[in-house]
Amino acid sequence: MDVIRVGFGFDVHQLRENHPFFLGGIAIPHHRGAFGHSDADVLLHVICDALLGAANLRDIGYQFPDTDQAFKGIDSKILLRDTFKLIVEKGYRLMNLDCTICLQSPKINPFIPEMKTCIAEILQTDADAISIKATTTEKLGYVGREEGVSAYCVCLIGK
Repeated sequence: MDVIRVGFGFDVHQLRENHPFFLGGIAIPHHRGAFGHSDADVLLHVICDALLGAANLRDIGYQFPDTDQAFKGIDSKILLRDTFKLIVEKGYRLMNLDCTICLQSPKINPFIPEMKTCIAEILQTDADAISIKATTTEKLGYVGREEGVSAYCVCLIGK
């Protein structure tokens, strides 16, 4: 491999009562859901940002601006698929992702295997290349008050 690059992503979305909650490409049953211009899947958004950053393709807001009505309510799996196409067009392949979700509730550990499978399918890789962890903020800040969800991701790509 001639080139190895690291990317980093961070994102936050507010949580709203009686709103759908999509995380890692799947629907999570909960009385609050993430709100945003798209379906507000914070995990898929940080993966997009990490990949785009690693390939020097700016960020998700540049590639898929929230001022464009074409992206209003869009399924973030489509954004990740399109991001992956951009990475492949530059000659890169994904080596691995390491993601952390910060969420007070619900507990998402039971959903992680399904998220990994969904993401691996989109990124045409093995689920073993996708690490997803979850943490709380011990009831501190906007995450602790269940006002929002945040996520982080680092990725390694190469060509």
